[in-house]
This record gives sequence, C-alpha cells and structure tokens, in this order.
Amino acid sequence: MSPQANTTDTTGSPKNPGLSTRTRVLVLVMTALVLATTVTGYVMHSRGDTAAGPTGSIQLDRPGRILFRDTAPGAGFGHAATVSAARPGGARTTGAARCDRLYTAHGTGICLQRRGPVPATYVSVLDRDMHRTRQVKAAGFPNRARVSASGAMLSWTTFVQGDSYLRDDFSTRTSVLDTRTGKLRSNIEGIPLTLGGKAYHAADVNYWGVNFAADDNTFYATVRTGGRTYLVKGDYRKWTARTLRTNAECPSLSPDGTRVVFKKRVNASANRPWRLYVLDLATMRETPLAEVHSIDDQAAWLDGHTVMYGRPRGSGGGWDVWATPADGTGTPHILIHDATSPAVMNGGGQAGQSR
Repeated sequence: MSPQANTTDTTGSPKNPGLSTRTRVLVLVMTALVLATTVTGYVMHSRGDTAAGPTGSIQLDRPGRILFRDTAPGAGFGHAATVSAARPGGARTTGAARCDRLYTAHGTGICLQRRGPVPATYVSVLDRDMHRTRQVKAAGFPNRARVSASGAMLSWTTFVQGDSYLRDDFSTRTSVLDTRTGKLRSNIEGIPLTLGGKAYHAADVNYWGVNFAADDNTFYATVRTGGRTYLVKGDYRKWTARTLRTNAECPSLSPDGTRVVFKKRVNASANRPWRLYVLDLATMRETPLAEVHSIDDQAAWLDGHTVMYGRPRGSGGGWDVWATPADGTGTPHILIHDATSPAVMNGGGQAGQSR
C-alpha cells in the first residue's frame, strides 16, 4: 500500500499529521479573509478620522469665528461647524447639531432642519452652547434664517409650495420670534403694507428674508406680489411695512446699518437670473458686486467691507462659501470649502444704528 493510501486507521482518524490539499486551501482562504477584514477596518477607521461627525463643541459667543453648514462628504455632512475667520481655510470644528439652514448673533443661534419619518421642518433656538431652548414646528421646506445683532429677534422663511424663487407658483411663510417675550408670529403676511405710497391688499403677498436692524424693531425684507419683488422696510412694534424699491430680494443689513446686500433679478433666463448688489439706504444708490455668477442666497456680511455667500459648484456638485468686496471692486474668492449658510460669530453683537 502506498504511503498516500495509508492515511487513516480503522476508526477513520487521520494517521498522517500533514494537512490535505483541500484543508490547506481552506486555511489560505480564511487567512486572506481575515487579513482583508483587518485592512478594510483600518482603512474605514482612517477615513472615519478624516470625515468624522462631531469633532468638538461649539460656543456661539466666541468672536472671531464663522459658523456654517458643513457640506464636505462624510459623517459630518449637514452638521453645524466653525472655522477661524482669520484662517477660514484651516481646521474646522464640527458640532453635533444638524441643520439645513442656520445663523447666529450675540451667542444665540437658529437651526432649521427637515427630519422625521413623516418629514417636517423644525426650527430650533440655540443657546451659546448649542443647546436647544425652544423648538417650533414649521410648514414647508427650510429656506432662510436670521438672528438680530442682539440675539433677541429670530426670523425664518420656508417654502410651503414650490422649491424655487424662479417658479411662478411658489409660496413662502415667514415667521418672527421675539426671544425676550417668547411671542411668535407664525406668519407675517398679515402686516399692513404700503406700496408706492398707498395701502395695498392682495391675496398673493409673500414675505421672505426678514433681517432686523440694531434696534430690534426696524426690519428689511422682500415682498412679492403681482409678479414683482420689492424691498420693504418695516416697523415691528407698529406692525407696518412699506416698499422702498423694486427688484430686490433677500436683503442683509451691514454691521453699521447703512447698507443692504441683496440679489437682483438681471436675466429672465433660469440659468443666471440673479446678481448681488449693495444698496446705500441713505442715497438709494446701488452698486453691482464683482461676483458675476448667479447667487440664490441671502448673503451675509463678513465685516463692514466684505460679504459672503453660498455658491454651488455647478455640474460637479457641492457648495462653497465665497467672499467679495462690498464696494464692487476686487475679485471673488473661496472663503470656506464645502460649506453653506455662513454667519460671523460676533459674541457681543454688531454695532450700528438703523436708518
């Protein structure tokens, strides 16, 4: 009998201590799988380190930083994040809060998020440590959000019909919350409007992009009616508003309260319909900014000389925050990669008086 044939005894137990060919193959396969799993786990852990979710805590009253929505691919996508205003291209701190739109001033934050098994929009009021102090359920999809310089007045806009300002059938709902009294106006469309010096009433009036001045009473906003948009100035305590000019959307008041940056419809085409302008409120003189791309955003002020805004990358997908001088000179540049919805964390609020 050959040695290969004499491999078992009468009980069927192996007599040769060596491994069969089949067994050796199985061992090699299992070893390869273990190694592959180990390497994959290491790679995934490494990727998790670079694209992690929360990486630290955010304090909204820390001056010298910019709050924004993180849009970098990975676990941190959609979270609130901050970077140094002096080094916006540096390391970012990503917090736990998820927001579709957010803003902050004077240590108070607002976060709009659409969530839930039956999706709904929730508006969260945040304290300096990003803890929720109040939550409001809102109709529609998150669109605009602002906090007054003192942190007292919060405003937000949602799309309740349609999903773009380019559509003729869109409808918005804008709400205002006074954090000092807790009073919420869930829809400001009932505010008496003066258009062209005359009282105006129409069923198609829509407000959006409310921005309060330093007195927490005067506000600027957009109103749309009859197929046209207007910049309006309002008095919250008197509950009145009047139009200042046509063709102005999503105003944002400068730190000194003398100018607003807004988007102006310059083209009937859906490809590049808007351009950013700055309006001097005393002279009503407008200045086109150097940014020639169409910007569908409520721009914010980085400082008294510079505005910042979200800009899509186009066919490549993704968003970045860009900045450009407010006097129309210079060249736009990327301020923060993979980001939208920027706001300066000013700690003590903005100086300035309303006009």
